[in-house]
Amino acid sequence: MDLANTALVNNAGSGSPGSVQSSAQMMVLKKAINLQAQGVMELLNTLPPQPQLASSGHLGTRLNAYA
Repeated sequence: MDLANTALVNNAGSGSPGSVQSSAQMMVLKKAINLQAQGVMELLNTLPPQPQLASSGHLGTRLNAYA
């Protein structure tokens, strides 16, 4: 988690409940979290799929190990 997001979390709890400032802080926090989630999903989608285990032969049929 970025330091900026930690500051957002700390500031979001400091406003009085129901105030405009508190609502704005919560909106900014939710947007920041959603942007991070979107970035993580984009990174995960760029990963190549894992190769399948070998289906025949003596090697690679029981253990899937990569260096």
